This record gives sequence, structure tokens and C-alpha cells, in this order.
Amino acid sequence: MSELQKDNTSSHNQVKPGRSRSASFILIAALSLLLVVAAYCGYRFRTLAYEQKHIKEDYSLSNNITFGIFSVDRWGDKISAVVDRRVKGFKLTKSQKADMQQEVEKQLHGMVNKAVAEFTRPQKGLGAKLKKLAFNTFVDVKEIHALVPSFSRTIVTKVTSPKSLKKLKSVAVGKLDELEAQTYDLSDQTISSVEHSIYQKYKVNNATAFDKVVNSKLKQIKGLSYQYAIGMTACIVIALLLWLILRKRVDSEVALFVISLLFAFILLAVGVSSPIIEVDARISTLEFALLGEKLVFTNQVLFFQSQSILGIIGTLVEQPKPDAVLVGILLMLFVVILPLLRLIARGLQVSCTKILGDSKFIRFLAFDLGKWDMADVMVVGIAMTYIGLNGILKSQLSGLNIDTEALKVVTVNNSALQLGFFIFVAYVAYNIILSSILKRIDEQNGPCN
Repeated sequence: MSELQKDNTSSHNQVKPGRSRSASFILIAALSLLLVVAAYCGYRFRTLAYEQKHIKEDYSLSNNITFGIFSVDRWGDKISAVVDRRVKGFKLTKSQKADMQQEVEKQLHGMVNKAVAEFTRPQKGLGAKLKKLAFNTFVDVKEIHALVPSFSRTIVTKVTSPKSLKKLKSVAVGKLDELEAQTYDLSDQTISSVEHSIYQKYKVNNATAFDKVVNSKLKQIKGLSYQYAIGMTACIVIALLLWLILRKRVDSEVALFVISLLFAFILLAVGVSSPIIEVDARISTLEFALLGEKLVFTNQVLFFQSQSILGIIGTLVEQPKPDAVLVGILLMLFVVILPLLRLIARGLQVSCTKILGDSKFIRFLAFDLGKWDMADVMVVGIAMTYIGLNGILKSQLSGLNIDTEALKVVTVNNSALQLGFFIFVAYVAYNIILSSILKRIDEQNGPCN
């Protein structure tokens, strides 16, 4: 019986390593699958982020304040349309006709009084005296004044007849067109060219349809971006949970850690290449009262810019100033290159190959380079920049808000941190966790032989 138990124990010990290897293989396969899913989600997230950026850039170009409020041609078109409607729809009411008749009567009475004064003033010559005598003899001034209301009614009736009004409107419209032709800034051709190009790109033919398509696309992209960001984050959380569950399985630590490093690489790549901050300042509404109507400009973009960390670095490097170039190079080194080197060094350190396992240079990159890694500082810097910039924009835009009977201006600040920023924050947090795990592995394994 004792021998049988020993045989069973020996058989159990032989099977156990095989099961362990199978479990490790399944674990690595599952993590690899999660890694592929996370990589795909990151790729789609970045693609959607840049698609959103390009759509907003097209929209800001089409609605730029230079082509709207600051365009003399646009103002001319709107003013001409209002005046044209007012002229063509011009009609006199009974009250206005009565007022006109009173004014005409006043002018006619004044003309009669002026003429009478001319004839009745003291005369020197014989002929002039005879004219004055004839005027006093045959002309009854009171009778002429009595005929003034009749004359004024005839004049008003003639002037306000449909035929006369038509001629007056024609003259007014002609003068308006002449004035409009003299007032221009040559921006109309540029505006038409830009609008035609953008409308053709989005397969629309007017501003209303363009706004509708843009809003629909942005809403769809926003929803998908959240889904891919959540999917990528979920894969990483699952990987961390596996670390927690299998933390005592020393035989799987290397594979788990290397795959975890690849997750960190995905977060870093997506975080530095996706837009992290968006600055969007615009005049939401401008209403100007003219001839009882309102001239309206909507969604006039004052400034729009959307940048990623790599985009910010590229902008600094392209500047002609040496100090800006230096800052761009330092950001590239401490925010992108050094974190990438640390990930590679950690993988080599944990893998502990015979060639590189005891390399002091690799240990320096894996452990001591952390104090030069400025990714966490970059997170704080971006957050503080956004807070300060947002406060400045709100303060400046509030000064443009006007609400009077003649003019109403409403500004809006749509600046916001983008999802790319939070992906980069996730990388920084995940990097801290990986550092803790690496230290634990190093303490357990000791230096490689």
C-alpha cells in the first residue's frame, strides 16, 4: 500500500509540470490577444482623433472671422440684402401720407410767403413799382394759401402712385448697387473658393448642410473614441488583474512583465501622438440692428488649434528662435525618447539574458533613469497650461460680450483637454505600477548569473 501511494505521488509530480506549462501558454496566449485588441483600439482611437481634428480645422476655416465679421464683402452682402428688402417692400401708410402732405403744405406756404415778400418789398425803378402795383391789385395772397392743401394732395397722390414708387425704388436700388460695387475688400473670391473646396470635400452645397454633416460626424467620432479608449483601458486593467492573481507564479513573471511593457508602449505611443488639448474661441452670435432688421453672424471662429505632444514639439523645433528649438529638443528627449528607452531596458532587465542581464548600463536605464523621465512633469505642465489658458480666454472673451438694442455679441470658449491627454495620464500611472512590479521581481530574483 505504501509503494502504491509513492507511485501515485510520483505520477502526480510528473503531470504537474506539464499542466504548469499548459497554463503558462494559455496565459500568454490570452495576454497576447488582449495586447492585439489594445493595439487595435489604440490605432483606431488615434485615427479618429486626427479625423476629428481635421473636421474641426475645416469648420474653423469655413467659419473663420476673417471671412465673416472682418470681411467687408460679407457686411456689404448682408446690408444690401436688408436695404434691398426694405426698398422693394416700401409702402406708405395713411398716417405717413398725411404727415407727408403736412410737410408739403408747409413747404408750399413757405414758397408763397417768399414770393409775396419778393414782390411787395420796396421798389426803386418805375417798372418794378408797376409790377408791385399789379401784384397788389390782381393777386389775392389768402386765396393762394387756400389752394395750397389742394396742391399738396395732388403732389402726394402723384408721388405715392405705384408708377412713381416703382421709379423711386429703381433709382434707390441702382444707387445701392453702385455703392456696393465701390465698397469691397476682394475677399469674396477667396471665400467662394474656400467654401467650394470644403463643401465639395463633404459633398454639400450650402452652409446649413455643411453644419449638419459636421455635427453628425463629430458626434459619431466622439462616441467611437470613447468606446476605443475604454476598450484599450479595459485590456490593461485585465492584464493588471492577472498580475494580482498570478503574482506568486514565478515561472510566468517574465512573460507577464514583457507583455505588460508592450501595453505601456501602446499607451505611450497613443498618448504622445494624439491631440491632448484643443483651444477653440469663437463669437457664437453677433446681431446688428439695421432698418428694423437684424444682421446676424453665427459661429465666427476667432482661434482654433488642436495639438498633440509630438505636434507641440514639432512646432517648437520649426521656430526660428534657438530657445524654442532647444525646448522642443528637450521635450522630445525627456518625454518621448527616455520613456521609450526605459521600457526597452526594463524588458532586457527582466528577461535577464546571459549577455545583457548583469549590464550596469541596462540597470541604470531600467532603475536610475526614472528621475530624468519627465512624463509625469509633462502631465502637470499640460494641466496647468490648460487652466491658465482657459482662464485668460474666458476673461478676454467676456470683455467682448455686448447686449444693447443696436448690437448683441455672445462669445463662447470651447477649449478643452482631449482624450489623448487622459491616455497619456494613464501611461504615467501605469508606468508607476510597472516600476513597482520591476522592483519586486528584481528583489526576488537577485542579480543574474
